[in-house]
Amino acid sequence: MSSLPKCPQCSSEYTYEDRGLFICPECSHEWSGETEQTESSEGLVVKDANGNLLADGDSITVIKDLKVKGSSLVVKVGTKVKNIRLVDGDHNIDCKIDGIGAMKLKSEFVKKL
Repeated sequence: MSSLPKCPQCSSEYTYEDRGLFICPECSHEWSGETEQTESSEGLVVKDANGNLLADGDSITVIKDLKVKGSSLVVKVGTKVKNIRLVDGDHNIDCKIDGIGAMKLKSEFVKKL
């Protein structure tokens, strides 16, 4: 039979591949097989919006205005953040921003300096 992976969201075995993405017909979850392979072989791999690899201690710049959930604060475009820490999860960058405090950011909204 086929060696396609099970759906990571609902564990369905009825997945199929389409243009490099795996798709689950039961829950409509889509995921890329290459990111899971690189994470398992090399540990945590985090890339910025331009595709550059990020590491602990790097400095980054925010590329989009980001509203801070639960407050009226906004992290403006061009905000520089020093000494980031990479964590596992949806918001994979842990940092401190001057004037706002500790935050978690998604790597798709930052670029490496």
